[in-house]
Amino acid sequence: MYTSHADSEESDRPQATGGPGQPAAALAHDQILSAVSLPAFSWADARERLSHRIAKLDLAPDLGSEIGSKRWLRGLGTFVGLTAAALAFWPSFAPLEAAAPAHIDDAVRDEYRSQMILPLALGADSGRHMGATALVEPLAGAPERPTLDMVATLAKGDSFERMLRRAGVGRDDSLRVAELVAGATALSDLEPGTTFDIVLGRRPAPGAPRPLESIAFRARFDLELDIGRFDEGADLSLTKKVIRVDDTPLRIRGTVGDSLYRSARAAGAPASAVQAYLKTLGQYVNLDRDIRAGDTFDFVVAHRRAATGERQAGQLLYAGLDRGEQPRVQLMRWGSDGEFYEASGVGEQRGGLMAPVPGRTTSRFGMRRHPILGYRRMHSGLDFKARYGTPIVAVTDGRVIGAGRMGGCGNAVRLRHDASLDTRYCHMSRVAVNRGQSVRRGQVIGYVGSTGLSTGPHLHYEMYRNGRAIDPSSVQYVTRAQLAGVELRRFKDALARIKTVEPGAALSELEQTAAEVAATEPVREIDKLAPPKRS
Repeated sequence: MYTSHADSEESDRPQATGGPGQPAAALAHDQILSAVSLPAFSWADARERLSHRIAKLDLAPDLGSEIGSKRWLRGLGTFVGLTAAALAFWPSFAPLEAAAPAHIDDAVRDEYRSQMILPLALGADSGRHMGATALVEPLAGAPERPTLDMVATLAKGDSFERMLRRAGVGRDDSLRVAELVAGATALSDLEPGTTFDIVLGRRPAPGAPRPLESIAFRARFDLELDIGRFDEGADLSLTKKVIRVDDTPLRIRGTVGDSLYRSARAAGAPASAVQAYLKTLGQYVNLDRDIRAGDTFDFVVAHRRAATGERQAGQLLYAGLDRGEQPRVQLMRWGSDGEFYEASGVGEQRGGLMAPVPGRTTSRFGMRRHPILGYRRMHSGLDFKARYGTPIVAVTDGRVIGAGRMGGCGNAVRLRHDASLDTRYCHMSRVAVNRGQSVRRGQVIGYVGSTGLSTGPHLHYEMYRNGRAIDPSSVQYVTRAQLAGVELRRFKDALARIKTVEPGAALSELEQTAAEVAATEPVREIDKLAPPKRS
């Protein structure tokens, strides 16, 4: 047994004993290491401690809170330091200069030209091009095409002859073509957007205009014209091709369902015809309250279909609405003025007030708390909910006595309908009429906006009688014109005929005649050489 020197002085401490051959000092060293044990090193713990210390630094605190505190000043310092670093590394916009050789020969210049970037107006090249060598000989003149095919379009406000000259047709040929076309149809009847297939021949001499070989176009819905030189050296001649057209009106009939517009479109009605039907029907019934899902819509529009496949929808002829087996509304266009007359009123024309915009009323006439001014005052009109840019129409015929800025009303239009009745339309985004102009019922006079004292897009509609504001919903401004005698009988006969049109009959295909089919088939060269058949 071995006893340490410390243990000999203090007998009260425990004695350290070891095994055979182990010194007492080594045993004491082991005991000290076992008493002070060091934890094992871990990279995960070190990273966690480092990230925790970095998070406690709080180098970028919120500058919107605790303004003036030490934490806020520390964040301000971080912001200023980052800004200074960004400005220090700000790039320079000075142009970069490339060292060029002192002497540039033709080969090097061609190489530079093939690589440089310039606008097309300054002769830029697209991609790499090889420079011309001594083996390349310039042409004295570039050859032209023997013929030139093009398509020209008649623009709005343009003349037929000026369009031909712009397309490259010579003066003499353009005058001759205009003379031939005028003999078949009036040049003023050519609609803007008409396309012309033009073929120009070879120039007779350098600098001379190309001669016109042929020009073909659709002059009318039922007429095609073809002008050309059918023999070499011959003068221009005209060939007419009359197209067979069916004028059966298009009748659309179906159930209203969830949406009158979508149901009519699904039944095959053109969009323009559905819009005209809704506009006409809305003058007699409320489209939001008076139409039910089980009602039947019925309307007839003028329709033309050509044997070549084109279709053309015209104006609305009849607008009807049935509920059950009984017609609720029957309106037919009649007379030289093209107004609608009501069949249920025995040929009665009704021209009453119509809604200025399609939409529900959000604020009525009377006292209310103003949403902007904050106190109660008189609301001298009706507010209609409508989207920005919705067209605003005149409720009936009248004359514009005011158009422009009108104080809190913003952009507004005021109409005078007779000696005592005026209407005003406020908060417009844009005015579409001028002072002193006469307007018809349903004519667009402006567009919905939010100008003046307004919290959002809507229409504020006012009505005045003898200069005093009245409730527009209390006025029944209706004028009637009733047919009688022979005119009434003719009206009833026309209404009975138009209701005999089968729904959807005009949408069927128009069969071509044998002559029309033969005209569309190409002529074979062998048929041209064959001798004519003897009769």
